[in-house]
Amino acid sequence: MGKVIAIVDDEPDIVELVTVNLKRAGFTTHGFATAENFLSFLKSHTPDLIILDLMLPDTDGLEICKRLKKTDELAAIPIIMLTAKADETDKILGLELGADDYVTKPFSPKELVARVKVALRRLTQKEVTQKIEIGGILTIDTEKFEVKVAGEKTEVTSTEFKILQVLASKPERVFSRDKILDYLWGDEKAVLDRTVDVHVKNLREKLGDAGKFIKNVRGIGYKIEV
Repeated sequence: MGKVIAIVDDEPDIVELVTVNLKRAGFTTHGFATAENFLSFLKSHTPDLIILDLMLPDTDGLEICKRLKKTDELAAIPIIMLTAKADETDKILGLELGADDYVTKPFSPKELVARVKVALRRLTQKEVTQKIEIGGILTIDTEKFEVKVAGEKTEVTSTEFKILQVLASKPERVFSRDKILDYLWGDEKAVLDRTVDVHVKNLREKLGDAGKFIKNVRGIGYKIEV
């Protein structure tokens, strides 16, 4: 069986369209029209990725995203938001709550499948490096995809981890926002530069005292500096 993708959208046509295209790509899918049914599913199943509509009949999709990212056993699951809202504010809010990516309706099914593949690849990609130590308090374990601050594990999303990993791979080197986007999404990127800023802001907050090591280079991007 392929990777399991949960599709949460109250429009049957959207669920069917996404399901057909994901199955063609070798994925196993489960569709849900309400937040209630989806949350019940999560009690006994853990999907590999979630495609989540923001406008649901019973619960706001952003609230579901927030809830999942605060649940330890579910926090690492990549979430791709589906939204009919073109407002950049809604997209940024979703990213701030921990979503990994977004697709605006109407969308290309092929693009959505590509986004799913990229998100899953980011999650499972193995890097041939050992633990990276920064400033005596920050440890990045690239094999376990684990971050510790002063010995305490810090929960980060897969996208936040990849940003931290690329910055820490070459301390003092400045990575432009575009370079970071290339690292995260490659040729399939179609997201705002602002996306990087949102993830870095989240990452700094989660790292606490270690967040100071991530420096903003005005007009260019970010670097790790001790």
